Amino acid sequence: MESPGQPSEILLVEDNPNDVELILYIFQWCNLSDRVHVAWNGEEALDYVFGTGPYRERDITIQPNVILLDLKLPKVDGIEVLKRLKSDEKTRTIPVVVLTSSREERDIVESYNLGVNSYIVKPVKFDDFANVIRELGLYWRMINQPPIKRDWE
Repeated sequence: MESPGQPSEILLVEDNPNDVELILYIFQWCNLSDRVHVAWNGEEALDYVFGTGPYRERDITIQPNVILLDLKLPKVDGIEVLKRLKSDEKTRTIPVVVLTSSREERDIVESYNLGVNSYIVKPVKFDDFANVIRELGLYWRMINQPPIKRDWE
């Protein structure tokens, strides 16, 4: 159940149209698709969160409850997005889950050093991928308890 003034929202930052389609399909199947926003590259994700560029009219006091972040992105890569999010006191508490195909130890270590909340390697098999996405959506939308108020002054 959503808290007053805190709509549940997922920001999906992914440049692979096939992965986006599959993730959105799974979220729809689980009734989690009503508040998903897709950013197709790192620059768009940062514009969305910080209310800049094409999102300058967006109310940034309403932030995602979780950001699903791919690492290999055009324009601004996922590591840089993570750095920006976790270094700003206004966005530091937004949970970020890296959802990527990279199993490289340096990516995992750097992500955790920057403050990622979880690092998940995308499963190759469809059923495994679907289960991971379903569990992710349910956990971050229904089980996890985010701070009720974030300081946006």
